[in-house]
Amino acid sequence: MSGPEISGLPIDMDFISIDVETANPNMASICQIGVVRYSDGVLREEWESFVDPNDYFDGMNIAIHGITEEEVAGAPAFKELYPELTRWLGDSVVICHTHFDRLAIVRACDQHFIAHPSCQWLDSSRVARRAWSKFAWKGYGLANLCNELGYTFSHHNALEDAKAAAQVFLAACQETGLDVAGWIERVEKPVELGGTGSGADIRRDGNPDGTFFGDVIAFTGALAFPRKEAADLAASVGFRVSSSVTKKVTTLVVGVASPRFLVHSRR
Repeated sequence: MSGPEISGLPIDMDFISIDVETANPNMASICQIGVVRYSDGVLREEWESFVDPNDYFDGMNIAIHGITEEEVAGAPAFKELYPELTRWLGDSVVICHTHFDRLAIVRACDQHFIAHPSCQWLDSSRVARRAWSKFAWKGYGLANLCNELGYTFSHHNALEDAKAAAQVFLAACQETGLDVAGWIERVEKPVELGGTGSGADIRRDGNPDGTFFGDVIAFTGALAFPRKEAADLAASVGFRVSSSVTKKVTTLVVGVASPRFLVHSRR
């Protein structure tokens, strides 16, 4: 594994980075965990473990990460590893790339009736989308970002992915001058700050904790209130707001100016 040297970092650069792999589509079926600790932007400690998910291994998941039921035989279950995991996470800021790892940890905790970690989560994919305009709406997958940054790693190994997410975050800090605290604040704001009133201005990230997270919504036609307000409302309940109707849109809201328009449209 190799990567670029990160220099000129901001002052608050203490954080944890984590990644998990799962045995099947059930996000609670964690079969591998990788965690790294950074202090002053420097890797200080690392920890990884296989996990017995007490669940089946789906062929598609095996094809992605290569981990099999035989490989985790004898490994501790998630509940057994939980004390060690919380020792690592503590009350720290924890980096993960996309919401997947955070939700997997939460679902595993719920499955075993144990408390969620008290850490503060920070999604490095949301960081990357705000740090580099070319990745604002596409290309912000971990492998592609690391390829752009010149960082090589073994993708879909939990420890390697945790280090890769950390490298993306460090590069974003170097690019923008924002530190950990700065990014915690920045990711809660729209991807593109400012704007000129164009359609791009209503694009929004969905709230990861929202009911409709993972769905994409678009608005067309005349609404009863400003479109930006509609976008903010949709994003608050999890929708990712698109500025145009594409194949990825799962919900389309059509506003109609008046009944007269409907009569005219039927002719």
